[in-house]
Amino acid sequence: MSLLHHLTARIRADGPVSVADYMRECLLHPQFGYYTTRDPLGAQGDFTTAPEISQMYGELIGLALAQCWLDQGAPAPFTLAELGPGRGTLMADLLRATRGVPGFHAAMQLCLIEASPKLRRTQAGTLHAYAPEWLDTAEALPDQPLLLVANEFFDALPVRQFIRSGDQWSEKRIGLTGGTLAFGLSPAAPQPALDHRLQDTQEGDLVEICDAAAPVIQAIASRIATHGGAALIADYGDWRALGDTLQALRAHQPADPLQAPGEADLTAHVDFEALAMSAKSNGCAFTRLTPQGVFLERLGITDRARALAAPLQGEPLESLIAAHRRLTHPDEMGNLFKILGLYPSTAASPPGLNP
Repeated sequence: MSLLHHLTARIRADGPVSVADYMRECLLHPQFGYYTTRDPLGAQGDFTTAPEISQMYGELIGLALAQCWLDQGAPAPFTLAELGPGRGTLMADLLRATRGVPGFHAAMQLCLIEASPKLRRTQAGTLHAYAPEWLDTAEALPDQPLLLVANEFFDALPVRQFIRSGDQWSEKRIGLTGGTLAFGLSPAAPQPALDHRLQDTQEGDLVEICDAAAPVIQAIASRIATHGGAALIADYGDWRALGDTLQALRAHQPADPLQAPGEADLTAHVDFEALAMSAKSNGCAFTRLTPQGVFLERLGITDRARALAAPLQGEPLESLIAAHRRLTHPDEMGNLFKILGLYPSTAASPPGLNP
C-alpha cells in the first residue's frame, strides 16, 4: 500500500479531490504523509530553511521578540511559541541569543506547534534544556501574552485553487485520467469568499485560498490583542495571491506535484493580505510587509556577521559570507521571503518593521 494507491482508491470511490485535500493527504497522512514520515531538512532532505543556513537568523529573530517583550513591560508569565519548528534550530538560536535579557527565560513558557512525530523527537533533543510543551494546534496556546515566530509554516498549509469564469469560479481538482492523477475543473459556481477578487482579476485568472490559515491567525491575533505580545511571520509570497503557485520540491529540485505523492514537499505562496486582514478582524495591528533582507539588515545582521567573521579564515569564513548573502541579497532569499509582524494596536511595532 502507498499514498498513491490510497488516493487512487479514494478518487474512484468519491470522485476528484480539491488541491487542498490532496496537499493535506500528501503532507500529513498518518501513515504515508511527507511530514509524518521524515526529516525533510538539510542536505539529506529536500529543502533548507533560513535557520539552517546561519545562526544569525534565529539570533536576530530572538532579539527582536525580546525587545517587544521589554517594550510591553516584560510581562510574566508569557508564551514563547513557534509554528512548525523543524529541527528546533531557530528556537535554539533564539534562546541562546536571549539568555542575557534579564527575566526573559524565567518568565517564558515554551510551546511548539508541530504535526510531525519524527520532528518532535528531534526538537526534544535540541531543546530539552528548556522543557518545551508540544501542542497540536495554535488554538491550544495558553491565554496569556504571546511571542511567536512562524518561519515557512503558512506556505505548507493546503490551498484551494479557483479559476475565474465570468463572475463565477471553477475549482481546480485532482482526479484520474487513465488511472493516472490529473488536474481537472469543477463546474463554475459563485464563490462569495472571492467576490472581492472580481475587481482585480480577469477571465481565466487563478486565485488561491488558504482556509486553514484563518483559525491559526485568529488564535494568535486574539491572544496578542487581548494579552499583549507579538508575532513574526516569515515566508515566501506577496501581499495578494494571484496565479498558480503550487510547487513540489524533492532532493532540492523542482518536481511534478502529482508525481510520487507523499515523497515531495508541497507548498504554495502565502497570501499575506489574507493573514493581515484576519489578524485585523481579531483586534490585532499588523506591520508593512517587508523583504527579509531589509528586515535583517535593519536588525543588524551585517554587524553580527562581522563579529562572527573576526576569528575566521579559509572555508569557515567563506561559508559565513555565503550565508549572509543567501539570507539578505535580493537575488537570493532577500526579496523572495517577506516578513509580516502582528502586535497590539496600543504597542510599538516589532523592531525592523514599519506600522
